[in-house]
Amino acid sequence: MSGSWFVLVANSGDGTISSFRLIDGRLQRVAVNGGVPGCSTFVVDSRRDLLYASVKGDDPGIATLTLDRSSGRLTPRSHLSLPDGAMNYLSLTRNGSALLGACYGGGYGITCALHDGEVSDPISRIEYPNLHSVRASGDGRFAYFVSLGADLIAQYSIDPWLNLRPLAPATVAAPAGSGPRHLVLNAAQDALYVLTEFSGEVLRYRRDSYFGTLTPDGRTTAHDKSKELGHSEFGADPMANHFIWGADLHFSDPAHLWCSERTESTLGAVRVAADGSMTAPETFVVTEPQPRGFAVSPDGRYLVCAGERSTTVSLYRVRGSQLELLDHAETGAKANWVWFLAA
Repeated sequence: MSGSWFVLVANSGDGTISSFRLIDGRLQRVAVNGGVPGCSTFVVDSRRDLLYASVKGDDPGIATLTLDRSSGRLTPRSHLSLPDGAMNYLSLTRNGSALLGACYGGGYGITCALHDGEVSDPISRIEYPNLHSVRASGDGRFAYFVSLGADLIAQYSIDPWLNLRPLAPATVAAPAGSGPRHLVLNAAQDALYVLTEFSGEVLRYRRDSYFGTLTPDGRTTAHDKSKELGHSEFGADPMANHFIWGADLHFSDPAHLWCSERTESTLGAVRVAADGSMTAPETFVVTEPQPRGFAVSPDGRYLVCAGERSTTVSLYRVRGSQLELLDHAETGAKANWVWFLAA
């Protein structure tokens, strides 16, 4: 995968999604699409050019939009209402036939079936305080929900009808008060990594690919310790108190796991050795103010970062654990979610 990419950025303050073309190290904005109020997460089925976006406002739920790659335009297609609260994280599985969601404010997670852009009513529902993210295993057999409020990862099998069945044990702990937030599986699917919001660490869990269960297996710092940030806590204002405020994480290659921290607005790469052991970032890049979301291109060559206190996104070339700034581009207010797909 090389050449040109399509980049989509959600701007929750404007209720828009910006479409960009990434060509020869430059971002060209080609469209700004409205109709997605408060959108802070979305997922794209690139084979069908369908985008599933969490929307808030008067009718919170999941909006389905069709993507026209020639123009960058998104056309509304359907809407599923979720009166108990909008999703903070969405994830596709089973070749785009199923959707997983996690709701922070409502404290619940769901599975839904997908058919021709239509999202079914929730088939299965679980409840844990302040669920912040969810991902399925690559084979679609298991799902992992992160609860920031309870400091745990809930682990489930997904049956053929998309019902969630708790594994034994049903949960695996994160360190007390760490505030686990976002997660990612490695390419080999034998480990799961979680970034914590309050302690600014990456937690590693070994994963049994047959049974799906997780086992804690190490942790490392992912924030800039030279900034002397304090350990955060639930309900605190991290900016006012100069507390740690971890956000998002993505692999650029098997050895580099990039993490964002919002109080000091930094990106840093945790090194992951062949045996799974981790080393804290040696250097940090100051990026867009308050970087809640960023993404790495599927070939690992580019990173685009958005900031909640910025109206621009930054484009970088990834060189191991270093980032080379290539471009800035206007997007919208409170930009907070980024997605790459082939142009």
